[in-house]
Amino acid sequence: MTNKNKVLYVSYDGMTDALGQSQVIPYLKELAKREFEIHILSAEKLINFQNKKDFISKIFTEANIVWHHINYTKNPPIISSLKDIYCLKKKAVKLNKKYNYKIIHCRSYISAFVGMKMKKKFAAKFLFDMRGFYADERVDGNLWNKKNLVFKLVYDYFKRKEKVFLENADYTVSLTNAGKDIIHNKFNFPNIPIEVIPCCADINHFDYNKISEAKTNELRTKLKISKDDFVLSYLGSIGTWYMLDEMLDFFKVLKLRYKNAKFLFITTDNPENIHRHIEEKNIILKDILIKSANREAVPELLSLSDLSIFFIKPVFSKKASSPTKLAEILGMGVPIVCNSGVGDIDEIFTKNNIGLLVSEFKESEYKNTVDKMEDIININKFDLRKVSENLFSLQMGVEKYYNIYKSLITK
Repeated sequence: MTNKNKVLYVSYDGMTDALGQSQVIPYLKELAKREFEIHILSAEKLINFQNKKDFISKIFTEANIVWHHINYTKNPPIISSLKDIYCLKKKAVKLNKKYNYKIIHCRSYISAFVGMKMKKKFAAKFLFDMRGFYADERVDGNLWNKKNLVFKLVYDYFKRKEKVFLENADYTVSLTNAGKDIIHNKFNFPNIPIEVIPCCADINHFDYNKISEAKTNELRTKLKISKDDFVLSYLGSIGTWYMLDEMLDFFKVLKLRYKNAKFLFITTDNPENIHRHIEEKNIILKDILIKSANREAVPELLSLSDLSIFFIKPVFSKKASSPTKLAEILGMGVPIVCNSGVGDIDEIFTKNNIGLLVSEFKESEYKNTVDKMEDIININKFDLRKVSENLFSLQMGVEKYYNIYKSLITK
C-alpha cells in the first residue's frame, strides 16, 4: 500500500453490473492516477459476480484500485436492504482499521448510511454523491405506492434521512443545476456546498470520427437500411422512465413527412416487449429495427442515425436526472429530440443548438416538431460533439471529483 490519502468509494450498485462498469469504474480509474489511493466497497449480485469477477478484478489490478465487496440480497424487500446496509457498515468499519480512510465517497442513499457511520466513528469526510431524489424516484416510478402504509413509512423515513445526509455531508454532488436549486431553495439548505457533475461519457469511445464509411455501409447492408432511409434511433433500456408509446406516436408523425423513415432501437431489452407496443400502434413491423449490442458496438449503430430520440416522464424526481445517453449521442454527432421538464434539459437545449424539445405529448406538438426537422438534421457533427466535450466529458467529471477530494483533505 502507498502513503497516499485513501478514499473508500461505497456503491450499492455492483461493479460487475453494467451500471458499475459504465458510470463508476471509468471515473475511479482516472482518479486512481492522482494522489489518492482508491478503494471500492460494492454490493455484488451473485450471477453477475460469478460471470464478471475475473474481468473486473483485472481492470482494478491494472488501475491500482483495491476492490472489496459484500453479497447483494434482494429478498425480502426492505428487510434485505436493511441487512445490506448493516453488512456494508460492518465491512467499512473493519476495513478502516487497516486503511484509515480520509474520505468516504457514497454513491446514492443506501451507501450514505455508511458515510454517516464513518464520519461519526472515525471523523472521515463524508461525500454524498446523491444521484437523484431517491425516495421520490421510487414513488414516481410506481415502485413505492404511498397509499400502502408500509411504503408510506419507508418513503417518510428516507425523506428524513435525506435531510440528515444533506446536513451532515462535507460535500454533496448533484447531477443537475435544477437539483441543486431544489436543495438550496425548496429544501431550504442555502449554505451547504454542492457541486454539479452530470452523468458523463467516455467521448473517446463515442466518437463518430472512429467509424469508417465502410463500416457504416456494412451495417446498413446487414440491417437492410438504404442510404435514402431516414433513421430515428433510441438508445438504452426501456423501463420505468422512458415513454415508449409516446416515442412511437412521434415516429408515426415523422413517418408522414419522411416516408422512408425507420426506427432503430439499440437496446438489450426483450424485443417482444417493444413488438407488443408496435402492434398496438399499428406500425409496420419492417419499419422497426431492434438491435442488441454490447458497449463496444453501440457507437457503430448510433452512427446510422439521422436523429435520436428519448422521452422521459417529466415528474418531480427527474429534475435531478442526467441522462447518460445525451452525452453519448452528442459525442456521435447526432441531433436529438426529447421532452422538456427533465433535469437541465431545457437549459442545455436553450443554450446549445443540439436538437428540438417537445413540450407536450400530443400529435399537434409532434407535427410542429417535425416541421422544424430540417433545421436540426443538418447541424454540423463537429458542433454537436463539441457540446458533449464541453458539458459531459469524462475528463471534466473526473477533474471536478478530484477538486472535491482535494478540498476535503485540506478542510
